Amino acid sequence: MRRVLLAVSERRACKVLSQPRGTQRFKATKPDTDKPLVERMHELARQYTRYGYRRMYVMLWQEGFKVGGAGRDRVHRLWRRHGLKVPQKVHKRRRLGTIENEITRHAAAHIDHVWTYDFVKDQTTDGRPLKILTVVDEHTRECVAAPVARSFT
Repeated sequence: MRRVLLAVSERRACKVLSQPRGTQRFKATKPDTDKPLVERMHELARQYTRYGYRRMYVMLWQEGFKVGGAGRDRVHRLWRRHGLKVPQKVHKRRRLGTIENEITRHAAAHIDHVWTYDFVKDQTTDGRPLKILTVVDEHTRECVAAPVARSFT
């Protein structure tokens, strides 16, 4: 947190914010009691990547760490503070087409490499159909074209 010095006394600033002056002088000290616990959490998180904080709590408790009854909340707080999380599962994408007519998915490597298209349908106030063909460049996510017509042949 950056401190900005203004020509206002601490007493007046705290009065304006309706904040006790004692809170401005209090400096929180972090005890080092959590250090071995956090180190072990990091080791276990590297070893068991699919385990969350709940299972981590049980493993720490079984190893003899003093995490007690409300310790799950403590483990959760430390888990979040140190940026630990279970990574999202990456699902394998299904193949396109058949074995004889296999279509490969292309990841866009540069601009104008892979385009996608889709039709958007709407209607005017008098109920007549309106169709929009959207063409999007996959690399830049930019709409290349969006022609509008009553029908596309």
